[in-house]
This record gives sequence, C-alpha cells and structure tokens, in this order.
Amino acid sequence: MEGVRINENLRLAALERQIFDFLGFQWAPILGNFLQIIVVILGLFGTIQFRPRYIVVYTVWTALWVTWNVFIICFYLEVGGLSKETDLMTFNISMHRSWWREHGPGCIRRVVRPSAPGILDDYSYVSVTGCIIDFQYLEVIHSAIQILLSLIGFVYACYVISIFMEEEDSFDFIGGLDTYSYRQPPQEHVELKPVKPVGRTK
Repeated sequence: MEGVRINENLRLAALERQIFDFLGFQWAPILGNFLQIIVVILGLFGTIQFRPRYIVVYTVWTALWVTWNVFIICFYLEVGGLSKETDLMTFNISMHRSWWREHGPGCIRRVVRPSAPGILDDYSYVSVTGCIIDFQYLEVIHSAIQILLSLIGFVYACYVISIFMEEEDSFDFIGGLDTYSYRQPPQEHVELKPVKPVGRTK
C-alpha cells in the first residue's frame, strides 16, 4: 500500500535524524523528531484502520512540521538575523552544536590544549578541518528531505481523507436503502388476511 510506504519512509527519516540530534544534544530538534515519529505512527494507524480523524491530525501536524523545518533551514543559513552559533537548538541549556560540525564527511577533528600560563590543564578546544561539506549545509539537506517527504505525505493524506468522505456519503446504512429504493414504492405487496379466531374447547 502506497500510504504505508510513505509513512514508513517518513518514520525512518525522522528516526535517522533523531539519532544524530541526540548525539549533538540538540534538544529542540529532539522534541520535534519525537512528535513527528508519534504522529506518523498515528497517521499510519488511521490509514489502516479507516480513522479519518487521525489522518486529519496527521495533516495538521505535517503543516507544522514543514514550518519547523523551514525555520531550521533559515537558522543554519542565518536568514533574518538568526545565528547558528547561538544555543537556540539546545534551549540555552548547554553549548552543544550540531553533531555534523565535528563529524561531517572528511572532517578531521583535533583536540588542542593551549599552553598559555594560568589556564587549567583540562581546558581544551576542538579544531575541525578538511570538511567536504560544512555542517550547516548537511542540516539544511536533512530539513529539505523532511520537507519533501512531508509534502508527499500531506498530499496523500488529503487524498485518503477525500476517499473516506466519499465512502461515507455513498455508504448504505440500512441494507439496500439507497436513493432509488427509498423513493420507489415496493413492487411486491403482501396481502394481509384476517385470521379466524380459534374456538375454545370446553
């Protein structure tokens, strides 16, 4: 079934993204990915069990999910005064950044310990060089894939809802009581004859 395949792809894409957001301690995306996985499962259940309300919830959430991913793209491309160096994605709880910053394709990660006097021995910073693709573009690619899959899922969900609505309108609730049989008089009449009373025996 096409709807099951679309939902499965959405769930796997969200799960893959959830793993890397966990590795980077990106709490805002982690929360969003978790809700996405739950709602996709709910939409899948609604499709299989013919529950239009669940699919409506899925379509509403999909619109919000697309909006969230557009915001992430703007965040990492620093559109409209946004800065990818802020702690917005971690709710300002920590200073963690995207996991792809240090572990992207071709990235060479080095921990550098400064030798200046007066600095604690355990203080260090990370130097990353040689990345084939910068981390912000990898995050943008992830969000773009989510938007594409979500739009496909949204269109299919609207199609499924329309099918359910058509089936409800044409459903025969009383076994044969459609428009034709309701308006037409019955063709065969059953004549009722009075029953003679049975005499009582003394």
